[in-house]
Amino acid sequence: MSETASFGYREVPAEAKAGLVQDLFTQVAGRYDLMNDLMSLGIHRLWKAEMVDWLRPRPGWRVVDVAGGTGDIARAVLDAGVAGVTVVDLTPAMLAEGRARTVDGGRLSGIEWVAGNAEALPLPDRTFDAYTVAFGLRNVTHLDRALAEARRVLKPGGRFLALEFAPRAAAGLNDLYDLYSFSVLPWLGEKVAADREAYVYLAESIRRFPDPEALARMIRAAGFGGHRHRSLSCGIAQLHGATRL
Repeated sequence: MSETASFGYREVPAEAKAGLVQDLFTQVAGRYDLMNDLMSLGIHRLWKAEMVDWLRPRPGWRVVDVAGGTGDIARAVLDAGVAGVTVVDLTPAMLAEGRARTVDGGRLSGIEWVAGNAEALPLPDRTFDAYTVAFGLRNVTHLDRALAEARRVLKPGGRFLALEFAPRAAAGLNDLYDLYSFSVLPWLGEKVAADREAYVYLAESIRRFPDPEALARMIRAAGFGGHRHRSLSCGIAQLHGATRL
């Protein structure tokens, strides 16, 4: 029997998932940041600011931001004074949006835009001082491979930070979380991004993602130490930090 992977609540051939993810993000690329603002009431910006603050970027660092298509993390890290940021994203349309927004904002250098898969980064070993990924790990086919790639491209002692939605909110909020996820998000997707199914997938992929404890075990198993975890906004989002051994 051929290997399968989850695409939301569907099981699809493993080799097909990356193409499905790329098609989805190609469709929503132009409205991706707007949808993030609407879905989270702007709170995603606070989560990402906390991520960058926790990273504490240093002058001279080289940072890779994976699944960072529209460039908001990359621009924030560059503003902190690092030597340069490489953005890797599976979807060229997302990279085009990020590049355009960055140029429109007056930044003409400091960020490299690379099309590539998180499970096989087109980057050399032991190159980066930090690896960041925000809301991208849910979309990979093999999470263990993506974590192994994160370790491969980091220098020994390099920082790993991942921001993701949690599959469940804090106790007492799950019914409301489910109602919002499976009713409001698809409605917003249909009205704003003209793609209801993309946001059905979003809600489903969140529920299929490992809980914070399981993700922590996977991060440690991939060769990272000093793992720490922060729960954000009543457990809706999770922030994981670790160091490459």
